[in-house]
Amino acid sequence: MTPFYDNLVKSLKSLPGLGYKSAEKIALHLLVEKPNKLLELSECLLQSSQNLGPCKICGNLTEKEECKLCTSPDRNASLLCLVETVMDLHSIERAGIYNGRYHVLQGKLSPLRGIGPEQLNLESLRDRMGAGAFHEVILALGNDLEGEATCNYLKQEIFADISLKVTRIGFGLPSGAVLTYADETTLKNSLEGRKSF
Repeated sequence: MTPFYDNLVKSLKSLPGLGYKSAEKIALHLLVEKPNKLLELSECLLQSSQNLGPCKICGNLTEKEECKLCTSPDRNASLLCLVETVMDLHSIERAGIYNGRYHVLQGKLSPLRGIGPEQLNLESLRDRMGAGAFHEVILALGNDLEGEATCNYLKQEIFADISLKVTRIGFGLPSGAVLTYADETTLKNSLEGRKSF
């Protein structure tokens, strides 16, 4: 193939969740099957990059300085949910199970990948905690070593001297899962997170 095609496939492959075959399929779809969609897509990407940015309060994507979730009077302003990424925020919103405020950390602590507290969205979190508006903070981070390390850091460095309830999302077996195929950590978390029936 040509260098232009190879560069396109390589760029698409660099996106999360796309391997070589998927990137090649998208490239051929845009170049051969739907070339009119290529200009539309490139224009949409350009417009998005020029008009979207992080909310100055929570870190969510927005067209303005503050996102709709931060400015909505209908949301519970005493409840704050900390998430790793904007994608996590959108997942919780799609589920329709939470009506409080958010704070996007933009990552989690990972010394092996060179991600320390300085790389996370913590300064604005400190400012928000200083305002004293929240009664509960929900730590909605993944159940892995990096998620645990981040939660422990937040508890010790951000929430230690603040009088508020700090909770962590539950972990365990997903709906429809079978015990036989669950790993030890999942089973342990399922048993520890049990509730009255």
